[in-house]
Amino acid sequence: MALPYGPNFRMAVLIGEAEIEDDQEHDESLSAAMVAVDLLSSARLALKLDSVYTKYSAQYLVDKAKYSEVTVKDCLELALKKGIPKAHDWPVSNPPSSYKPALVSMKGQVIEPKDMEEVCDFLVHQPVGAKLHVFHPHIDLQQNGIYCGSSGEPSSYVGLRDGVIVGVEKIQGKAIATFKLWYKNKFRFLKVALSRMFEVHSRGIGPTGLLVDFCVPLLSMN
Repeated sequence: MALPYGPNFRMAVLIGEAEIEDDQEHDESLSAAMVAVDLLSSARLALKLDSVYTKYSAQYLVDKAKYSEVTVKDCLELALKKGIPKAHDWPVSNPPSSYKPALVSMKGQVIEPKDMEEVCDFLVHQPVGAKLHVFHPHIDLQQNGIYCGSSGEPSSYVGLRDGVIVGVEKIQGKAIATFKLWYKNKFRFLKVALSRMFEVHSRGIGPTGLLVDFCVPLLSMN
């Protein structure tokens, strides 16, 4: 079942030692790359640089990154600086050095909106990248409800997970984001309460909203 959504409930404070869930299957670099290419594909389609939604290679960004763990911003900057192949042109990890795929040139810059007001300005034209604070079991119980994080009941903190804000709407008078989350090696859509704040004293987290670290590729038409 989905957790109940109380539009007037704003701040959850977790006092004491918060349990941390170890997600050994999570690949931070692949997560960042998958979200980055989704943002690029959406931005190019919005600008009519591509006539259809075109998949670009997340694996290429992972292979070419200078660091063992990269962020969405790192991946976007790499693609904008050097170009990126389409997904089918970089089919496997680390092909032979002689393999030179065609690279699609992507010019522009990475913008980091400072708050949801700026995020909404960008959403008029294209999706925006963000990270979501994920709690278990709430993220799996959410289903068709509204994700509110932990409200003080027993839970474990999974960490920040990458995704894409695709829209914002009002439900019961409160702003709710539609979020495309990369979680457990696949994308899933969920609704996120933007008015919900939380704080975890023992981990030095917060006060903060559920969505943080916004970024968006601002592509050039030239």
